[in-house]
Parts: sequence; structure tokens; C-alpha cells
Amino acid sequence: MRRLFPVTDETAAQAPGGTHGAGAASVPGAHVDREWTLAELAAAYAYPERGPGGRQPWLRANMVATLDGAAQHEGRSQPISSATDMRVFGTLRALADVVVVGAETVRQEGYRPARAREEFAALRAAAGQGPAPAIAVVTASLELDFSLPLFTSPLVPTLILTGAAAAPDRVAAAEKAGARVVVAGDGMGIDPPRAVRALAELGHTRLLTEGGPRLLGQMVASGVLDELCLTLSPMLTAGDAQRIAGGPSITVPERFELAGLLEDEGFLFGRYRRQ
Repeated sequence: MRRLFPVTDETAAQAPGGTHGAGAASVPGAHVDREWTLAELAAAYAYPERGPGGRQPWLRANMVATLDGAAQHEGRSQPISSATDMRVFGTLRALADVVVVGAETVRQEGYRPARAREEFAALRAAAGQGPAPAIAVVTASLELDFSLPLFTSPLVPTLILTGAAAAPDRVAAAEKAGARVVVAGDGMGIDPPRAVRALAELGHTRLLTEGGPRLLGQMVASGVLDELCLTLSPMLTAGDAQRIAGGPSITVPERFELAGLLEDEGFLFGRYRRQ
């Protein structure tokens, strides 16, 4: 892996024809494409520091897409991913307080509880976090299999984000399974800004969503997304696979700025922040 942006002595040294100045030479491994440590990845993807008024919620999304815009292949993201992409995926989870995911993605991807990872234990403890992030499932119908490990054996109780009009019997089934139901909307579904506030009130201010496209589209449309971590996969799939964000288009495209760009074996790992 190598850093392409922001441009530093290290990136200049790694570029074709780059100069090997004293600054670049002082960086270990500056002239080689090497595997980054988990600590380096954690530093590269660190959440913004606490503000003067206390930590505010920060919602980032992590998605992967092919060169022709497909977010999935045959209904799953794994075929367009890579080993390094999965290391970034794991790092982003390890930095988060909560992982927000849509019910359809839970069903398609076979979601399991987040696990505690020894490599990140000290970092999480220093940040005042528990051993692993909670998983928050966004669902209007609560039509979920509550016998799955995501509900029966999580390290941290799984959250259900739903609307006030959700079926009472399904809410009762979720609570019986050990999930915590959080109402974040007046109708069947959630209101994204209200969901972000509700999670922050539970102490979850480092938010990560892994989609799917429908949920990410809702977050984009409601203006709550602060950052997009996008892996560009050097693959072409054609077909009619979904994009990373679906749903109705917004009136005016929202501009994000490039905050960081890494590369590994043709995969590009970009970080884009709201301007």
C-alpha cells in the first residue's frame, strides 16, 4: 500500500521520477510499496478530534464499487473486494462506536456481531470505547431472523432502529431476542437525522454505515453523511447491479472534498469529506 494524497515527502518519493530528498529518506519504507500496519491504517482513518463543546456525532460510510459503478456482484460485495479492502473494513469497524446497516444487507451479507480484536484493544480503551462496536440494524418491518448470532450472541447488544409505527409483535420479538429497539421516526421507517441524534444520545458518536445502497441513499438525501470511505475496485462487472447509493436523486448534488487516497494492487482507497 502507498499513500497518493495528501502529497508528502513520502508520496513524492514513491512517484515515478520522484526525488529522494532528506525528508523522504527519513520516512521508514518511503521508497517501497509495502503492507501497512493496523496502527498506520488506524491513524490514516482516525475520526475527527473532540470539539470544544464535546464530541459531536460523525457519520462515515464505507463502500466498495467497481470501475463501472457496481456496488455488488450477484448480490454481494465480497466478489469485488480484496484482502486489503477487508483490512480497511476491519479497521473502520474497530474505530467506530456503532455500525449502522440496513436490514437487507444483514440478510444478504450474513451479518454477524462485531468482535473484539486484541490489536485495537488499547486504542479503543484510550478512546473510552467498549471492546467492540455495536451493530445497529435499520428496519421498518423488523422481519429479521432473531435466532441468528447477531441477536443471540453479540458482545455488545444489537440495536434495532425503526419507526414508531413498527408492528408491536415484531418489536416484542426483537426485545425478547435481546436487541434494544430505538425509535427514530414517526412512521414505519426512520428519519436519518433523528437516528443520528438517538445514537449520539446513547453515547455513540463515531458512526459507521456499511450500507446498503438504499440506506446510504437515505443518508445522502437527508444530509447527515459527513464522510465517504470509498474503495474503487479495478474490476468491470456490467449487468444491472446497484450503485453505492440508491433512491431518489437530490435537488442539488452535494460536493465532497478529497481528504486522503491510498493505493494497493490497483485498488484505490479514497476518503471524501463534506465541504
